[in-house]
Amino acid sequence: MSAVSQRIGAYFVAMAAMMWGFDAVVLTPRLYNLNVAYVVFMLHALPFAVMQPILFKEYAWLKRMRPANLTYLFLVALFGGALGTLAIVKALFLVEFKHLTVVALLQKLQPVFAILLARVVLKERLSKHFLLWSVVAIVGGYFLTFEFHPPTLAHSGKMLPAALLALLAAFSFGSGTVFSKQILGELPFQTALFFRYGFTTLIMLGVVLSTGALSQIAVTTETNWLFFCIIGLTTGSGAILLYYYGLRHISAGIATICELLFPISSIVFDYVFNGNVLSPVQWVSAAVMLFAIYRIGTAPPAR
Repeated sequence: MSAVSQRIGAYFVAMAAMMWGFDAVVLTPRLYNLNVAYVVFMLHALPFAVMQPILFKEYAWLKRMRPANLTYLFLVALFGGALGTLAIVKALFLVEFKHLTVVALLQKLQPVFAILLARVVLKERLSKHFLLWSVVAIVGGYFLTFEFHPPTLAHSGKMLPAALLALLAAFSFGSGTVFSKQILGELPFQTALFFRYGFTTLIMLGVVLSTGALSQIAVTTETNWLFFCIIGLTTGSGAILLYYYGLRHISAGIATICELLFPISSIVFDYVFNGNVLSPVQWVSAAVMLFAIYRIGTAPPAR
């Protein structure tokens, strides 16, 4: 792998991370007037519709893929697409623009869950290094979220459900990462992207039809449609395409460093657009948590 391709890969992953930071703080919260399931459905259905004339030939892979490939694609869609997005969007809506950075930072605990799941799915061993820094990351995440308050009292009690949803998102996205490892070695990145959005659209269509949330289309404003289009084509499918492409050219350690631009950019965007600033305790806790995540992501494999 050449140095040039590594630099390009790192650039694409870093760009995707910053786009996700912008989305979490500036774009998705602007859809707060709509049902969460409906939002998640539209954020996948619209980009998938746009992909049809561009990536229509990807359907040919359905005849060539092994059943295991389809299974893992469905799991990526279920965890990384449906559950993860539902959880993080609901968490962002709950905090009402006041603690968006905290929710975004908590989501970065996903490497902890990814490695734990890799132990189950990929039979990878857990090292003492991982266990130590996982504890540090979780403790840092606690004080970042609740500071020195009991969880039920912090920020009028709204942070507890938001934090739990952010952790569910971290688990779901971490799971999606593990399942993606099973397919990216066999499928082109654009194929994985196409079917991820296709399966997620089908899953969420079932959800919105069964709950009646599809009726929200009648109250979707012009501003909502604008944000749906912006997110779907940029920080949604566009960012994932950049991430998948970049990940093929860099190591997991480099990717971990690049992905730190997600929480860092979230802090900057939350200050610029919403005027929110972390407290001193939260700054220290965030630094501890992110350093622990960095140590986890760059650790040598367990022996």
